[in-house]
Amino acid sequence: MSPAQRDADASLTTDPPVTGEADPPRPSKALELAFAGALLAFFAGYLALATQIDLRSEASSGAIDARTWPVVLGATGVAVGVVQLVVALTRPAPARADLASISRGGPVRVIATVCVTAVFIALWSLGSVIAFGYRIEVFPIATAVYMAALMLLFGQRRIVGLVVYPIALTAFVYVVFGLALRIPL
Repeated sequence: MSPAQRDADASLTTDPPVTGEADPPRPSKALELAFAGALLAFFAGYLALATQIDLRSEASSGAIDARTWPVVLGATGVAVGVVQLVVALTRPAPARADLASISRGGPVRVIATVCVTAVFIALWSLGSVIAFGYRIEVFPIATAVYMAALMLLFGQRRIVGLVVYPIALTAFVYVVFGLALRIPL
């Protein structure tokens, strides 16, 4: 038997090489349908809420008011949800070989992110507090702490990422939206 024949026979009888990674997830039609249905339900609810926004004064015909952009975004989201649902129903589920397996600590980070976000929303809803005789806006402080906490949670350890970036971005958002555009934060 020649060496080429031995190599050919050996390749037929041996197991494939182990790469150390788990098998990629299989295609899932149910997952595609669930995602499309959730997307459609979310944006349908969003659109329903957007149409109920109270207006201080009705805009003239064809003018943009406070309800316009939320309704446009909601209608666009519903349209994308319908397209996604049609694609999920009519096409085979796509391969998911490009997905990585769940990393160690990933679910814990997701739960911690949801908890930190809930605390941020609760603090933001306070608006302002009076401490030591001064009225203090909660938004800038809570936002900077929230961003620093998320950066720390997801692995940032440098001082620039934990201090400078949250403060700079919070100052930018506060100046542009709170002061220049006078949007209540």
